[in-house]
Amino acid sequence: MLNSLLRSLPYLIHTNREFGLMMAGRKPIAVFVDGKDQFPEVVARYIRLFDRHVASNRIMRSDYFLPGAGVRPYTAHWIFFALPGEEWRADAYLALLHGDERWTAEHERRQGELLGYEDWMNDYWIEHICSNH
Repeated sequence: MLNSLLRSLPYLIHTNREFGLMMAGRKPIAVFVDGKDQFPEVVARYIRLFDRHVASNRIMRSDYFLPGAGVRPYTAHWIFFALPGEEWRADAYLALLHGDERWTAEHERRQGELLGYEDWMNDYWIEHICSNH
């Protein structure tokens, strides 16, 4: 369930809608992350829904494992599902997250772009959400 902040946005966020948006060709990539072998069953079921379309090459899947470090002692498991031709977004997404720079509004904007949000949505997010936190 979405929190009140996310429900108040003037557009629908992709969370819990990734699969339908991707099947309609309206979202280029979906991203899931948790500890290795730690995805909750509800998320694992959702991932299996995507996997049914990986076998037919309608969706591409890539998995990345990042060893624990610092305050995160567990191995992180990143799963990216991308439409064919959009696989590059997974590498760009990881590069964005694991850069040495402090996270900024431009990082937020780039993340939104990679996830398939429109410019006006990213503008709204930056102006009304990021600037207030």
